[in-house]
Amino acid sequence: MPYNIPTWSAGDGSLTSLARLRGSKYPIIDAHLHVVDFAQETPGAECLLHYMDQANIPKAVIYGLPVTKQFGATERAVPHYYMDNDAPCYYYGYTDVLVAEFVRSAPAEQRHRFYPLVCGLNPTDKFAIRHVERLFEQYPDVWHGIGELLLRHDDLTALTQGEAARANHPGLFPIYEFAADRGLPIMVHQNVTSVTKSDHPIYLWELEEALSHFPRTKFVFAHCGMSRRVEVPLYWQMMERMLGQYENLSVDYAWIVFDSLVCPGGRPDPIWVALTEKFSDRICLGSDLVTRFERLGPEMQRFDPLLDALSEETRRKITIDNAERLWGTPAAARPPRHPPDWEQVLTAQARRRNGRGG
Repeated sequence: MPYNIPTWSAGDGSLTSLARLRGSKYPIIDAHLHVVDFAQETPGAECLLHYMDQANIPKAVIYGLPVTKQFGATERAVPHYYMDNDAPCYYYGYTDVLVAEFVRSAPAEQRHRFYPLVCGLNPTDKFAIRHVERLFEQYPDVWHGIGELLLRHDDLTALTQGEAARANHPGLFPIYEFAADRGLPIMVHQNVTSVTKSDHPIYLWELEEALSHFPRTKFVFAHCGMSRRVEVPLYWQMMERMLGQYENLSVDYAWIVFDSLVCPGGRPDPIWVALTEKFSDRICLGSDLVTRFERLGPEMQRFDPLLDALSEETRRKITIDNAERLWGTPAAARPPRHPPDWEQVLTAQARRRNGRGG
């Protein structure tokens, strides 16, 4: 479905520039951006580049959506978001092909501004590693990492067909190893608790099990594990402990966690300012937009009150340096740390073909 680039008019046909559309006064790498919606449609790379230029965004970490919304027989309106109706969602691996072709559709001199990630895998399937391997083989010049994997995710978990996804599911273990062997970060959406349980984080242990069992894997905890109606007491203390305990963990301030906790009402919380200074080398910023690229300016401008409250060094780290360090190197430039034993690989493939496992 083609999209048009929206414009704003002063009424006399001339274009006007609204202040919020210009984005942050600080250049920011958008470290969390979906370039397709839940119908797997996109405005396209040209549209994104237009609004990145307008919003002072030099680069963006981009990915698709690993699930798509079913357009049921009784539904009249086309759903573009998972909460548009009660129809289920299902895993959709082709989203990664859409993202790869999205990048290739951009002018060659602009492609370096995109840091694309593979996400279209079923995290409850022990065959999921094959999807990852195939995508990295098919588009070796495209990928910069893995994510955003949608694991525990409020209403989306209930709507997604099949087993509930979680950070410590065995289907993800070989993917964590794959990422570690290539030095690739992996971004996970893992709610810390259920929307019905707000007195303690009942799902945090699942992520901690992955962090502790895979210490070589670099995890990025999307919006600090917060989502709609996800609340637990002393959230900042939980994040301080997590960042202090697990050196392989980074987070992004995106979506609800920023507006609810980090900078409620546009006023930076002093506790979160101190936390940001303390762990300044492991925090990124992101819009978490699902397409809607015309909103990039307002979404990124809202970070300014926090950025104004930080030291210059910390500000530089969380706006540019951390995202560049995590995502900036393409997979093709990160050779496997442990080259595969091709005899073992071929033997394993033969066993699978013959139905003997291995």
